[in-house]
Amino acid sequence: MTDDTAGLPAKRMAAGVLFVDDADRVLLVEPTYKDVWELPGGSVEANESPRAAAVREIEEELGLVVEPGRLLAVDWLPPRDGRTEGLMIVFDGGVLTAEQIAAIRLPADELRSWAWSTREEQERLLPPVLARRAAAALTARGGAVTAYLENGYPTS
Repeated sequence: MTDDTAGLPAKRMAAGVLFVDDADRVLLVEPTYKDVWELPGGSVEANESPRAAAVREIEEELGLVVEPGRLLAVDWLPPRDGRTEGLMIVFDGGVLTAEQIAAIRLPADELRSWAWSTREEQERLLPPVLARRAAAALTARGGAVTAYLENGYPTS
C-alpha cells in the first residue's frame, strides 16, 4: 500500500479558546516572547487533533483543565514572512467561574500576564488579524454559528 498523501502540502495549525466573563469580556494572555497579546492556545502538534491541542494548551498556559465547547471560528492565513499558510481554530471556552479564575496559574517562562478585554482593548492589544478573529469568534458565540474567515475576514 502506498501513501497517497506524502506529497500533499503541510499547513501550520493552531487551536485557541475563547473564554469570556459575565460582561462578555474576552480573556487574553501576554506572552513573554512577543510584544502583542493573544487568545490562549497554541500550535497543534503532529497527529494531535485541534481539540486535544486546545485542552493541552489551556492546561499548560492557564493551569486549567477545561473541555472546550463548540467550534466558533476557522481562520485560514496566507503564507507570510517566512511562515507557511495556516489554519487557526477557535473553540468556545464559555464563561469562567470565580473558582476557575482564582485557579489560573501562568508559566512564568511563557506568559507574563492575563487580562479581561473589551473589543476596543482587543483592537489595541492584539495584532489586527487576531483582533478580527477574536471579534468574529465572539459574534459567532452569541449567534450560535461558526465563522469561516480568511486572514481574519469573513468570506460571506
